Amino acid sequence: MTTTMSDARAIDPPPELSSQRRATVLFAMCLALVMVVAGVSMLINALPLIAQDLDLSQSSQAWVVDAYALPFAALLMIAGALGDRYGRRGALLAGAAIFGIGSLLSAFASGSGDLFAYRAITGVGAALIMPGTLSTITSVFPVEARARAVGIWAGFAMGGGTLGLLGSGLLLRYYSWDSVFVVAALLALVAFAAIALAVPNSRATEHVSLDPGGTLLSALGVGAVVFGVIEGPVHGWTSALTFLSIGGGLLALAAFVWWELRVENPLLDPRLFRLRGFGTGSAGLFIMFLAMFGFFLVAMQFLQLILGYSPLKAAVALLPQMLVMLPLSAAAAQLSERFGQRRMTAAGLLVAAAGMALLATLTASSGYWHFFAGMMIVSVGIGLAMTPATTAIVASLPPSKQGVASAVNDTAREVGGALGIAILGSAFNTAYRSGITDHLGGLSAQDATNAREAPALSFDVANHLGDNGHGLIVATQNAFESGLRSAVLISAALFAAAALYTWWRGQDAAPAIAADDDEDDAVAPVREAELVLEAG
Repeated sequence: MTTTMSDARAIDPPPELSSQRRATVLFAMCLALVMVVAGVSMLINALPLIAQDLDLSQSSQAWVVDAYALPFAALLMIAGALGDRYGRRGALLAGAAIFGIGSLLSAFASGSGDLFAYRAITGVGAALIMPGTLSTITSVFPVEARARAVGIWAGFAMGGGTLGLLGSGLLLRYYSWDSVFVVAALLALVAFAAIALAVPNSRATEHVSLDPGGTLLSALGVGAVVFGVIEGPVHGWTSALTFLSIGGGLLALAAFVWWELRVENPLLDPRLFRLRGFGTGSAGLFIMFLAMFGFFLVAMQFLQLILGYSPLKAAVALLPQMLVMLPLSAAAAQLSERFGQRRMTAAGLLVAAAGMALLATLTASSGYWHFFAGMMIVSVGIGLAMTPATTAIVASLPPSKQGVASAVNDTAREVGGALGIAILGSAFNTAYRSGITDHLGGLSAQDATNAREAPALSFDVANHLGDNGHGLIVATQNAFESGLRSAVLISAALFAAAALYTWWRGQDAAPAIAADDDEDDAVAPVREAELVLEAG
């Protein structure tokens, strides 16, 4: 993937589109983006109902989510390369079609196995969609408008999760959980039409390697690590299955790095992470999505199971998060140009860490306003950090490499989200099981097993016991507090560590993506990338 300065001069300029057409392209890309991001949050909102209907354990609930997130994360790099090589519009259309089919099939799932398979199909479609959204925006908008467009994209990237929760909550008030998947299929149809009508085709002007070896190793590594983390609380962290899964996954990821450093045309050259903006931006986004999607999994259970909210009320309770993050993400583009990527991203991550620390003090007797205060602090932090982190990645590479930049940006988000659900879900699960195990005496074997599997099932058992279930309710609440505290404190520590890393390694100023007609600006990021690659 060696880049030369002649590549920067050979790039096609942004297509001559009217401002109205560009706005339509931005709408289409944000719609597709929200659909993909909401594919996780809509499901998280419906999980308590799905768990009761299909009798899912806490581990199975995590797998329902990660059955979508895993292929999504594992295939992003190759999906981005396919779009760069054969045309991003075609990849977007194919992705929307596959996403819609997988969503529609999910609505008719009759068991956990069916749902796992159909969600995996949907994840493949999401992988084809996601890289093309950002790279299409950076290829269509002129340099003077790119920062704002990327800021809007970044706002919807995180706000889309809350929109998914709100939409699913509204559906679940009147319909069963399968309605969530039917509406997702309809959104895919609308996105397909918008892409077909508004989005021009674009592709890389140089040869793009598909690198099947690197693709296979990265998919195996991510899949094995996430599998081991999810199954750890079930089989034990020292069990052979857990050890072999996590160890084998880490070996596969190490082999991926070794392979990419030696293959002539790598899918992703690891040496690019030596670029300050590229490395710190990727790390920041990875931690943001790891912490937030893991927190969503726990927060929705807190709102529904502890505070007794309906799915709709729980989604409305999270709506202020989006109302804060969307405008802050757009404004952060200009703030990062003034104060620098390093300062803005580090400050935002540190604020988010403080918010998570406050959320760790939640108890079963806490009201909504305690939850609200912590959530809003976290939202301010992420709103300030996300856009400069995204811009730092795409600004580190020249326009000819925006497909790579977009795919890395998306991979950091989605691998972070998948691992967040796995790691924080497992932390919650481990602490919950430890807290509830000693309080199951006197229950039947089946009731004890159900109570140990998940808080939703434990509350269900307690309700069936009537007056005799009060002690189990209290024990479940206390065990839930332990699980929530464990997951949220891990999030706070990760945010703080990412803030320190960004402050140490980040760049003080994140230049805008180079204009194609400005030779000096276009050559600058290429020259820096060349120096890093040649030094390796």
